[in-house]
Amino acid sequence: MDGDSVPPAIERFIEYLRIKTVQPEPDYAGCREYLRRQAAELGLGFQAHEYVAGKPVVVLTWAGMEPEAGSVVLNSHTDVVPVFPEFWSHPPFEAARVAVAGSGGDYRIIARGAQDMKIVGHCYLEAIRALRARGERVRRTVHAVFVPDEEIGGADGMARFVESREFAGLNAAFALDEGIASPGDGLRVFYGERAPCWARFVAHGQTGHGSQFIADTAAEKLVPVIDRLMALRREQLADFRTPNADGSAKTLGDVTTVNLTMLQSGVQHNVVPESASACFDIRMTPTSDYRAFRRWLEALAAEHGAQLELVQFWDDNTVTPTDASNPFWVAFEAAVAAQGIAIEREIFPAATDSRYLRRAGVPALGVTPLRNTPILLHDHNEYVLQSDVLNGIAFYERVLAAVANVPGP
Repeated sequence: MDGDSVPPAIERFIEYLRIKTVQPEPDYAGCREYLRRQAAELGLGFQAHEYVAGKPVVVLTWAGMEPEAGSVVLNSHTDVVPVFPEFWSHPPFEAARVAVAGSGGDYRIIARGAQDMKIVGHCYLEAIRALRARGERVRRTVHAVFVPDEEIGGADGMARFVESREFAGLNAAFALDEGIASPGDGLRVFYGERAPCWARFVAHGQTGHGSQFIADTAAEKLVPVIDRLMALRREQLADFRTPNADGSAKTLGDVTTVNLTMLQSGVQHNVVPESASACFDIRMTPTSDYRAFRRWLEALAAEHGAQLELVQFWDDNTVTPTDASNPFWVAFEAAVAAQGIAIEREIFPAATDSRYLRRAGVPALGVTPLRNTPILLHDHNEYVLQSDVLNGIAFYERVLAAVANVPGP
């Protein structure tokens, strides 16, 4: 690290990034102890719940002046995706702080998890630190929640937590979670997300010598299924390329994407295979009827004599209101506008833990306070600027003070 003075908030961020919470063997124990120390420094309540051994859900609590009022949940996940170290300019868990030439003193902090999403969880805590240092108090209790396993679906993390008595005890009324960096000047805010549908079609048929016209083969059953799903892909791509009625461009969240991701069949060129399978990664826009889509997939498989396995399927398309009916949205929008930032409302193109919160009845917004920044989540040389971190802390100071003081139950 360079010999200049490093802001304490950046030192703590680097310490957090250096904890190797990388799948498939994340250091959750080290992360829990780091968060325990942060809670002690900040004077926050600390709890760690394990619904699956070795996978703690950590909750840091700032008690509000009116504990009976619904609380605010600041959610983030602690795990990060695997790396290919040979493609990184610096070791991905060193959290190197590298001066940016011509920036007037800014630095890149290069580390896995810098964007996805340790910056968000860190900024939550630093915003609380700043507010408490000024002697500010909040009406609603605030819970900073750090969950495991989001990067592998959240089944052992948020999915179990929202079903627990501990979650019910939070009395959550509103939540913030992760978003995506914006390459432009606007702030991307996600009020819903597309649902994952991972579908595997398997067909079985007659086998034999490849020189014959063998009837009822696996391929004959599977190909029409593939054709119909690829036709749906073309239809949705055409819709994606068609502007909205107001002339604005559609985002990925506005359509359903279909991608053929795996094909498996055959043992040898001259042997007709007994079985064939095709896997699709489908992300369904919440404006569609998920259950009706599932029935369509089932009918498609049955029509052609194939079997359908839904490896993953999400059937709830709840979205968070972004109008005057939602007082938390009103407070959030005003706090962002007061900072001179324009909001770009979107449907999240992939899946986050927000879907579990929304299904549990907690309105949630996904936001990562990174603007004019390349999207580097899951990429080599993932980084954020030091100024991004400091600006993110200031962003959450304003937002947290607003949403945690919303009147009402």
